[in-house]
Amino acid sequence: MPAPAAAPGWADRFLAVRDRLLASPRFQRWAAGFPLTRPVALRRTRALFDHCAGFVYSQILFACVRLRLVERLQPGPRTAADLAPELGLSLEATERLLRAAGALGLVEPRSGGRWGLGMQGAAMLGNPGIAAMVEHHAMLYADLADPVALLREQTRPTRLQAYWAYARSGRPDSSAPEEVAAYTALMAASQPMIAGEVLDRYPVDRHRVLLDVGGGDGSFLRAAAARAPDLQLVLFDLPAVAEAAAVRFAAAGLSGRARTVGGSFFADELPTGADLISLVRVLHDHDDAAAMAILRAIRRAIPDDGTLLLAEPLAGTAGAETVGDAYFGFYLLAMGSGRARRTDEVAAMAKAAGFSRIRFLPTRTPLLTSVAAIRP
Repeated sequence: MPAPAAAPGWADRFLAVRDRLLASPRFQRWAAGFPLTRPVALRRTRALFDHCAGFVYSQILFACVRLRLVERLQPGPRTAADLAPELGLSLEATERLLRAAGALGLVEPRSGGRWGLGMQGAAMLGNPGIAAMVEHHAMLYADLADPVALLREQTRPTRLQAYWAYARSGRPDSSAPEEVAAYTALMAASQPMIAGEVLDRYPVDRHRVLLDVGGGDGSFLRAAAARAPDLQLVLFDLPAVAEAAAVRFAAAGLSGRARTVGGSFFADELPTGADLISLVRVLHDHDDAAAMAILRAIRRAIPDDGTLLLAEPLAGTAGAETVGDAYFGFYLLAMGSGRARRTDEVAAMAKAAGFSRIRFLPTRTPLLTSVAAIRP
């Protein structure tokens, strides 16, 4: 027989009273009118409406990215009449888009009926990976058209499963170059933001050799090379991806200190000789059994005085709860593989794989990534 449920504590009783109050239309009307509670009630109402309207906001952002509105305003403010022919829209539609983008902070009205960059739009210009992710999200939105069916696994295969070759293939190491080109380019576009956060937090120049597992086109290693001129670089990824990375290393003049190894961390042993191994946005893409296989492979390859540098979004991160639990929770569901994990879950998995010292390093932007230094 199941154990009897524990009696509710004082915190549970307090929350039950709170929930009854917040659900009461009478209390809602009072809170919205009383001067001391009115600002809080308005914020809560706005937050609830934003949850309802979030998809519309996303589609406005998508339209701005697809029409390159932010780039068109980079040289300076312009009028709707000036923009309309370039956008391929009527004057009325252009004005509608500008007002909507203005409400989201992407653009803002200027003098003379012109529109210029808003704070959010200016930030996008400095982070081209954002636009790449917005374009990519068209597939995610299609997969989320019926979220209940997605939760019940009634919509397989999804568009994201078709996009991520390793998520759908029993032998991802046999993927052809054209099958991996799109997602490799996507990861490369967003990598500079992540690499900056990681390298600002962990000094890679204290190491001799850095092995990046699942390193894509080598964007993270190229960023690390700029921080540590004496650091030797090794990239391990699917053969087709590793071949593309070798070309990028040669173009960057790094052939003398960077090499690539093609393979699968499920079927092949990782290269040895590195005293620092990085795992950047890889572990959360895999279910627990596969994630444990990756960690054990790294433990076999790393020396006892080496360090595993783990960087990825974590669930339950203060200030980034919506990223780990909401966004990645459903993104990875659509992808058909992986989940965001809490710090205690990552620590437990690392210890089960043979590591003993796990230190989580706070980053400036936890929305982008969290970082952990893990040692045997």
